[in-house]
Amino acid sequence: MRHIISILLENESGALSRVAGLFSARGYNIETLTVAPTEDNSLSRLTIVTHGSDDVIEQITKQLNKLIDVIKVVDLSEAAHIERELMLIKVRAAGKDREEIKRMADIFRGRIIDVTETTYVIELTGTCSKLDSFIQALDADLILETVRSGVSGIGRGERTLKV
Repeated sequence: MRHIISILLENESGALSRVAGLFSARGYNIETLTVAPTEDNSLSRLTIVTHGSDDVIEQITKQLNKLIDVIKVVDLSEAAHIERELMLIKVRAAGKDREEIKRMADIFRGRIIDVTETTYVIELTGTCSKLDSFIQALDADLILETVRSGVSGIGRGERTLKV
């Protein structure tokens, strides 16, 4: 089962390395990892997407809580949450493909943010499945480069990840 684990940790040198090391030392795979400072510059928020049974995720959570830099750990997947990922994709856009790619970007509510004579760079935001669907809808030969940010997530309603 897919889980989104959100971690509040001290914004210190080596903190990210210790969290990633915990996963690799125990053979847990990190599908995506996103990290950035919060509104408090001394804290960072780390969002990890991983797969595992509820027992495995519970074990990961317990081990994360033991790390000295970790302030708080929440499995966002346990309750209502919002998740988004950003993708920048450079596509070949010449001749007859140009208008079709523009239509495709509009259908998926993407924005063309760079235009040259032969390429477009399209910005898309949404769930992983939306971004995957956009890639599948394109002719694979048209895709020149893809960059994805990884998942960012936040709990809905009053649920927060704060000290």
